[in-house]
Amino acid sequence: MSFSFNVKKELTCVPLGARHCMIAELAAMIIMSGEISHVNGEFSIKFQTENAAIARKYFTIIKKAFNINTEIVQKTSKKFHKKQTYVLVTKDSKEAHKILIATTLLKQEGEHLTLRDYVDLTIIQSTCCKRAYLRGAFLGAGSVSDPEKGYHLEFVNQTERHAVFLQEMMTTLEMEPKVVSRKGSFVLYLKEGTQIVDLLNIMGAHVALMELENVRIVKEVRNNVNRIVNCETANLKKTVSAAVRQMQDIEYVQNTIGISALPANLQQVAIYRLEYPSSSLKELGELLTPPVGKSGVNHRLKKISEIAEHIRETRGGI
Repeated sequence: MSFSFNVKKELTCVPLGARHCMIAELAAMIIMSGEISHVNGEFSIKFQTENAAIARKYFTIIKKAFNINTEIVQKTSKKFHKKQTYVLVTKDSKEAHKILIATTLLKQEGEHLTLRDYVDLTIIQSTCCKRAYLRGAFLGAGSVSDPEKGYHLEFVNQTERHAVFLQEMMTTLEMEPKVVSRKGSFVLYLKEGTQIVDLLNIMGAHVALMELENVRIVKEVRNNVNRIVNCETANLKKTVSAAVRQMQDIEYVQNTIGISALPANLQQVAIYRLEYPSSSLKELGELLTPPVGKSGVNHRLKKISEIAEHIRETRGGI
């Protein structure tokens, strides 16, 4: 099963809580994956999902919050390996009206009733209701990528108004989601691993949260190790390149004027560099009498290089 499927499965097991939280969660599910019909003054609500656990939760919320039994129709698609689809329908107009008024998706405006694709802020006044609403929105039309492949969590909204509504809600919870238009829908998404972890915690997916955190830790350690190895490799290349140049300059001096023509302090460094080509500057300094520090050895080798360059210039680069 995918990571996203496991997150949804865990969210369906989160206890329902108080009635106001159930209504908030239900409202989000209907907005994200529901269809409200109003024909000849009669209301009906249809909710569709391919996840049996989500279908059970939707059914349970309506039963517990309103004492309404929702009709369930199971369909089998002939395509996509005979995938199951669950359609939950509230056909009774009075029952549908009751649900829509409670979720504020149906609002009395003067003498008229207006169907809406958003909810009143009263639905999400408390933190627990915000948690429930986000959970319902994710169960309705949310997904999250496998953290092994990358960090991406999104909500696919039918309207821009609701995408912005979710965005503003998540911003109050110290997250920074972005909204983008995609194929007629409005996608609200997070790409920061820490923010996805925060959202999973808010929605109640604690097992998935720990799994994602473990992946993040392993990735962070792996990246740190790679950075250290790359840094050490680069330093080693620099050291080797410097040693090669030093050897070439010393050998050039030896083959032209001879090492004995160098000052005494430079002769000793030149001899030891030829004898120990792979030694570090610190190791070379410890071989000298008296011992010399790393910067001192480096200074002497630079002097030898300058002498070698001077000889090349006077001899026409020979």
